[in-house]
Amino acid sequence: MVTVTRYIALIWTKHDTDADISADEVAGYDAFARAAAEAGVLREGSALHPVSVSTTVRLRDDEVLITDGPFVESKEQLSGYFVLECADLDEALRWAARIPGARHGAIEVRPLFRDHE
Repeated sequence: MVTVTRYIALIWTKHDTDADISADEVAGYDAFARAAAEAGVLREGSALHPVSVSTTVRLRDDEVLITDGPFVESKEQLSGYFVLECADLDEALRWAARIPGARHGAIEVRPLFRDHE
């Protein structure tokens, strides 16, 4: 029996709005998702709305603090993710390198804790 692990590939880019993403890049994401699905490693994925519509929640001394905007100020923003089921980290990293955002941003890969199956 082969053990597989689910990894999340967090896509960090410098895009401020959806208008910053070219048609070629959108096509690249579609091609990546198709290839990963056909290979049987894609479990889930989605783009995220821009950070301009995000809300951050903190709990301090039993008080809920709500702030419009992202958790941290950063040049790169979390713009999407893929959940990949791979045999090992090396395979997950090979897939992550194929995500278009890696060309101008960064792809952060982390293993997910196993769900109760």
